[in-house]
Amino acid sequence: MDLLAEYRRATMFFETGDPLGAARLLEPIVEAEPQNASVRQLLARSYFMSAQLKGAEKQLRALIELDPTDHYAHHVLGRTLERGGRPAEALPYLRLALAMHHQPEYEDALRRVEGLANIQERADRRTGA
Repeated sequence: MDLLAEYRRATMFFETGDPLGAARLLEPIVEAEPQNASVRQLLARSYFMSAQLKGAEKQLRALIELDPTDHYAHHVLGRTLERGGRPAEALPYLRLALAMHHQPEYEDALRRVEGLANIQERADRRTGA
């Protein structure tokens, strides 16, 4: 298998709006090259865009393990946890991403998730959870 050609095909699938097709092509590449952060990031994004949140979370955690200073991986992991209804778990990743690399998109996500986490916390207190 020509991994570079498959990566390019996967990128094309992703860019043309087929994250599922991209993920199918990227999975064997990540198996063959688990240290390749670019491939793993595109797989995580493909999973995220196709609502395969467990797969996205797994790939993003692996990216952070490979490079704890990867602000984008922290941000997307926070967004993945937010999208999965886990705002309190998302907050540390979003805060760290913003601290590492100040971007309006990161700041907006953090504010939004802080609000969601506060709402969830109040609801949990009311129900005794």
